Amino acid sequence: MPVATITDTGQTTVPQEIRDFLKLKPGDMIDFIIQEDGRLIIQPAAVKVQDLKGILHREGMEPISIEAMNAAVRKGRYSNL
Repeated sequence: MPVATITDTGQTTVPQEIRDFLKLKPGDMIDFIIQEDGRLIIQPAAVKVQDLKGILHREGMEPISIEAMNAAVRKGRYSNL
């Protein structure tokens, strides 16, 4: 299990194993989330747009054109956006 030491100014270095696992690069930010049971979750603060590629794809789903999307919006199908 990776371990880090806290300096007298409250700073620490995220161990390389954790940086690799979270795909953190210099300049990235991380969130600290305290759970009700006292556990702490550390996660990247933001998701890179490139990491979102393909998340909405479903097997067998046909892509639609920008024109079709715009037409649907004009018809008010997505008025909750």
